[in-house]
Amino acid sequence: MTTDQETGQVTGTRDKDYDLIWFAEAALSNALRMEQYCHDAERAGDSELSEFFRRAQGESRKGAEQAKQLLAARLARK
Repeated sequence: MTTDQETGQVTGTRDKDYDLIWFAEAALSNALRMEQYCHDAERAGDSELSEFFRRAQGESRKGAEQAKQLLAARLARK
């Protein structure tokens, strides 16, 4: 069985719900990674690149927050 055929029978979590949970985790993980990238750019004296990574970090945080809110709302309905 491939993962694109899994509909909750193996994991107990439907694909769309799993996808939302995965997205939240990936966005949070990316925000952490961007912090390191910002520090690397700052150490190298590249403020343009550091600012780029800060903006990317902000977008990751925003996506994670939206996913968390959507997940909380859906869990409250169950």
